[in-house]
Amino acid sequence: MTVVEATLARIPQPYRDKAIKHRELIKFLMVGGTTWIIDTAVFLLLKMTVLDTKPVTAKVFAVLVATIVSYVLNREWSFRTRGGRERHHEAALFFLISGVGVAVYSAPLAISRYVLELQVPGVSLFTQEIADFVSGQIAGTLAGMAFRWWAFRRFVWPEQFVRRQPVPPPAD
Repeated sequence: MTVVEATLARIPQPYRDKAIKHRELIKFLMVGGTTWIIDTAVFLLLKMTVLDTKPVTAKVFAVLVATIVSYVLNREWSFRTRGGRERHHEAALFFLISGVGVAVYSAPLAISRYVLELQVPGVSLFTQEIADFVSGQIAGTLAGMAFRWWAFRRFVWPEQFVRRQPVPPPAD
């Protein structure tokens, strides 16, 4: 029995059926959570050190690092039952969509900083840092994940390329 099957067996009905039905979304969200941690760590590290005066640049670099990890995890786990394209074509689509995703992820932070002017000296350092975190790490991540979920399923790993559907574990 695999780890996934063992985990599914522990989920009570009717939640187990929902988990099986939405398994790709659940895996995608778990990958997203993992890459969010990576993104947050890289963003904060860069923003607190070498890019302290350039938070949007720090955010873009952080998203790029997280995107590379995301490709590997999504391809090998979240969407492993999909395929059909040559690897270089799939990767090109993934990174093209992720490039658009960088803009989607970064837009709330740019709006917070440069439209709403939530930055020092107009606001306190504490307010600036909270606004950066909320706009960059929460609002940006939610918007970017929603866009990428839709685009990956539509363009990178579309339904017509599903190789097989895993068989759900037997009911209790």
